[in-house]
Amino acid sequence: MVVTGTHDPYLVVLSILVASFASYTALDLGGRVGAARGFARRVWLVAAATTMGSGIWSMHFVAMLALIMPIPMSYDIGLTALSLVVAILVTSGGFYVISRPSASRFRLVLGGIFMGLGIVTMHYTGMAAMRWHAELTHDRRFVALAVVIAIGASTVALWLAFRTTDLWQRLGAAVVMGLAISGMHYTAMRAVIFTAHGPFHAGSGRASLDQINLALAVAGTTFVILAFALIASQSEQKRIEEALRQARADLAHVNRVTTMGELTASLAHEVNQPIAAAVANAHACLNWLAGDTPNLEEARASAMSIVEDGTRAADIISRIRLLFTKASPQRELVDVNEVIREMIGLLRSEVTRYSVSVRTELEAHLPRVLGDRVQLQQVMMNLIVNGIDAMKDVDGTRELAIASRRAEHEQLMVCVSDTGVGLPPAQADQIFYAFFTTKPHGTGMGLSISRSIVESHRGRLMAADNSPRGATFQIILPTTLPTTVGAHERRRAFDHSP
Repeated sequence: MVVTGTHDPYLVVLSILVASFASYTALDLGGRVGAARGFARRVWLVAAATTMGSGIWSMHFVAMLALIMPIPMSYDIGLTALSLVVAILVTSGGFYVISRPSASRFRLVLGGIFMGLGIVTMHYTGMAAMRWHAELTHDRRFVALAVVIAIGASTVALWLAFRTTDLWQRLGAAVVMGLAISGMHYTAMRAVIFTAHGPFHAGSGRASLDQINLALAVAGTTFVILAFALIASQSEQKRIEEALRQARADLAHVNRVTTMGELTASLAHEVNQPIAAAVANAHACLNWLAGDTPNLEEARASAMSIVEDGTRAADIISRIRLLFTKASPQRELVDVNEVIREMIGLLRSEVTRYSVSVRTELEAHLPRVLGDRVQLQQVMMNLIVNGIDAMKDVDGTRELAIASRRAEHEQLMVCVSDTGVGLPPAQADQIFYAFFTTKPHGTGMGLSISRSIVESHRGRLMAADNSPRGATFQIILPTTLPTTVGAHERRRAFDHSP
C-alpha cells in the first residue's frame, strides 16, 4: 500500500536556515582561501569545505527528520556517518578544483558536476540509512530534476565561494545557495514513493518529540561549529587588515622619506633663508646698540625680527621632521586649506627653482575633515611635486593652480592643475597602479599611495586632462564623521565647524 508522508513546517524552515548559515560561513571562509598562501591556504580550504559539507549534511538530516510518516523508522548509524563523510569529501574536491590559480570555466563546471553528483550520492546514502517496513521506489523525472538542481547549486556555490566580498552580496548569495540546496533535497524527496509492507496508522501531521529533539540537537551543534568558524575567520580578517594597514603605513613612510630626500637641496635652502635673515637682523641689532646713542627702538625691532625668523625656521624644521616621523595614523580634525598652505610653503624653493607660478583659490570657512594630518600632507606634497616635475621641461607658461571648495553630499574638493606634459595617452587609467611611472627615475608609488590614503579617508582621487594642456587631479573628501566616531569627536567637529 502506498504511503504518503508530510513534512513538519518548523523543521523545514530550520533545515533551510542551517543550509543558508552553512553557505554564508563557507563563503566567508572561501574569502580567506583566496587571500592565504601555502599551508594557511590549505587550512582555510579544508575549513571551508568541511563547513559546507557538514552544513549540507546537517540540512539533509534535519530535513529527513522533518518527514512525518505513519510507519516507525530509525537510522543506521554507519550509513548516516558515511553520508557525512561523502558530503565533506565531495565538497573538498569541488573547492580544491575551483580554488586553484589556473581555475577556468571548464574546471568550474567539472567541479560543479563532481560536487553535485557527490551531494546526490550523500542524499541517497542517507536515504539508504533509513530503517522501516516499507519499499522505496523513485519517480525518475524528479530524480533527474534533483540531480540538475544539485549540480547547478554546486556550480553556483563554487563560483561564488571565491568571488563574494561585499557583506550584502555574501548574505544574498548564502540565502540563494541555502534555498537551492534545500530545494534539491525536497525535490528528491518528492521523487520517493513509499509502499508499506503491512498495516499502518495515520499520523498526527506533526513530528514526534524525539524527532524534534534530535533535529534541534543536530542543528544546534551545527550552528555552534559554524559560529566558531565565523569567529576564527573574522579574527583572521582583522589580523590581515591590521597587517595591511601597517604595510601601507610603512610604504607611505618610505615614500615620504624618498620624496624628502629628492628635495634635500630645496629644503635646505628653505631652512637657510630664515636663518640667514636672523643673522642679518642680529648684526643690525648689534649695530643699533653699538652707536654712541643706542637706538633701543630699532634694536628692539631687530630682535623681534630675529624671533620671527627663528620661529619660521623652527616651523619649517618641525614640518620636515613630522614628514620623516614613522608613527601610526592619528585621526584628528584637519583644516585642508592649512595643509595646502603648509605644503606650498615647504616647497617654495622647488617652485622658484623651476620658475613655476602658484595660483591658489581656497574657499574660506571650509569644514574640517577627520583625517591624519601627515598623510594628507603627503598627498598634497606628492601632487604638487608631480605637477612641478611635469612642467620643469616645458616651454611657455608654468602654472600650478590649487583650488578648494565645497562639493555635493557634504564633501569638499581639492583640485591641483598644472600646465605640464599631461597624462600619458591611452594610459591615463594606469597612473594610479603601483610601480607605473613615466619619470626616468620615478618609483611609481607616489600616486598609488596617495590614492590609498585618500580612500582610507573615505574619499576619492581622480585624474583628468587639463585644458589646453597639462593634468588635473581632484581629491574629494567627506566632511561628515563616520558612524564609528565617538560622541566626543562629534562634539569637537561641531565646535570647529564654521
